[in-house]
Amino acid sequence: MRAKAVVYCKEEMIPSLQKDLSLQQLAEAAMLPKVVSPVIGMPDIHEGYGLPIGGVMATEGLLSVGAVGMDINCGVRLLTSSISYDSKEIPPEKLRLLMNKIVKQIPVGVGGERKKLPPRIDFESLCLLGAEAVVKAGYGQPEDLSSIEENGKLAGAKIAAITPKALKRAPKEIGTLGSGNHFIEIQKLEKIYIPEIAEKWGLFEGQLCLMIHSGSRALGHQTCTDYTEIFWQAKDKYKIEIPRKGLAALFWETKEAQDYFAAMASCVNFAFANRQLMTHFVRESFAEVFSSSGATNLELLYDVCHNVAKWEPATTNGKKLYLIHRKGATRALPKDHPLLHKKFEKTGQPAIVPGSMGSASYVLIGTPKAKETFFSVNHGAGRQMSRSEAIRNISRQEFESSMGQVIYNLPYAKIVDEAPGAYKDIDLVIETLVEAGITQKVAKLIPLAVIKGD
Repeated sequence: MRAKAVVYCKEEMIPSLQKDLSLQQLAEAAMLPKVVSPVIGMPDIHEGYGLPIGGVMATEGLLSVGAVGMDINCGVRLLTSSISYDSKEIPPEKLRLLMNKIVKQIPVGVGGERKKLPPRIDFESLCLLGAEAVVKAGYGQPEDLSSIEENGKLAGAKIAAITPKALKRAPKEIGTLGSGNHFIEIQKLEKIYIPEIAEKWGLFEGQLCLMIHSGSRALGHQTCTDYTEIFWQAKDKYKIEIPRKGLAALFWETKEAQDYFAAMASCVNFAFANRQLMTHFVRESFAEVFSSSGATNLELLYDVCHNVAKWEPATTNGKKLYLIHRKGATRALPKDHPLLHKKFEKTGQPAIVPGSMGSASYVLIGTPKAKETFFSVNHGAGRQMSRSEAIRNISRQEFESSMGQVIYNLPYAKIVDEAPGAYKDIDLVIETLVEAGITQKVAKLIPLAVIKGD
C-alpha cells in the first residue's frame, strides 16, 4: 500500500467489519497513486462501490469517481422550529396530518418525479447555482444559503460535462425524496450536551425539528456510472494502475478528470437545490398544520454533503490543500477553520448525523483533532445487514418492536430493509469518535415520525 489505512471502531464492532469487503476496499484505495496517508474508515463503514461507505480519502491530485460514489451529494439538513413538542398538544393524528401534507407536495419513492419543473426554475440554473437558484426563484430564505456547505453551490459546474444519459434522467426529479435510506423525519430534540453552542444555534430541549435526507437522484447515479466507464477506459492512456474498476481514477490535470469534476459539481448543486426545494414544501406544510400556534417558521440549522470530492485545507491554517473524497462521511470543521462562514467561526460547523429509522440522530462539532480525519466524521449509523439479509431475518414483530411509538408511512414489507436492526448502534458509532477526540456532541434528537419512499 502507498498509504496507511485506519479504521475507527470499538472492539464490539469488529464482527460487522468482517462480514463484507469494506476493509479490502479501504486497503485498495490506499494503493492508489498520489494518495495521502491515512485512508480512513469511519465507525459506520460498510461495503460500497469503490471506496467503502464511511470512507475518507485525500489525494494530492488524483480524482476517483468511485471514491465519491453513486449518489453524489447525498446529504442531510436539519430544520428547527420554535415549538416545544408536547404529546398532548401534538398528538399522533397531528403528526400524521403533517406527514400527509408533505407527501402530497413531495414525490417519494423510486421513479418519484414531477410532471414539470416548478415555476421560475430551469435545470441549467439548478446545476450551476444550486440552492441559490431555488432561493432566487422564491423557494427559500436568503439566509438559508449561509447554512449550507459551500453556501449551497460548488464552483466548477458545467452542464456540457453531464453525459446525455444523465441529462435525460434528471430534470423531473428536482424536489423529490427518492427511496432507500432517504427520508423526511419529524424529531424531538431530546438532549443538549453543550449549552453555550446550542444557545447560539437556537437549539433547546424539547424542540420540534425536521430532518431531510436526499441527494442528486438519477442524475448522480448516471453520472457515476458513465464516468466510471470513461475513467476505466482512459487509465492505460495515462499509465495509472487501478486495483479495480469501482475505484477508477485519473490525475486532476487530465481532460477526463476535469470533465468529471464539472459534471460532479453539477450533481452536487442539483442535490443542494433538491433539498432546498423540499425544504420549501416542508415549510409550507408545517405552516398549514401549526398555523394556530403562531410559530410556523422553520430555520435551517445546516445542510451537509456526504458524497463529494473537493479541494480543502488539510489544517486550520489553510496552507496545504488536498483533494478530499468523502464517501458516506460528513465534513466537520472546528472553530476558526478558514472555510467557515462567519456565523460559525466561533462555534465550528454543525455536523448533522442521522441514525437509522427509529433511532436517534446527532448534531456534532469537529475538534482541532479532526485534522486527523481531514475534518470528517461519520454520516450515519452504517449498515450491518444487507437489504436482502434484513428482509430475510427481521420479522414483523422485531421491526414493530424496534420502531416503538415512531409513526411511519409505509407497511412493514416495504421498509423492513431499513429497520433499525439492519444498522449499527448509532450511539456506539458516535461514541467511537467522541472517545477518539475527533468530535463532540452538541445535541441528540429522537424520531417521532418518518416518511420513506418505496
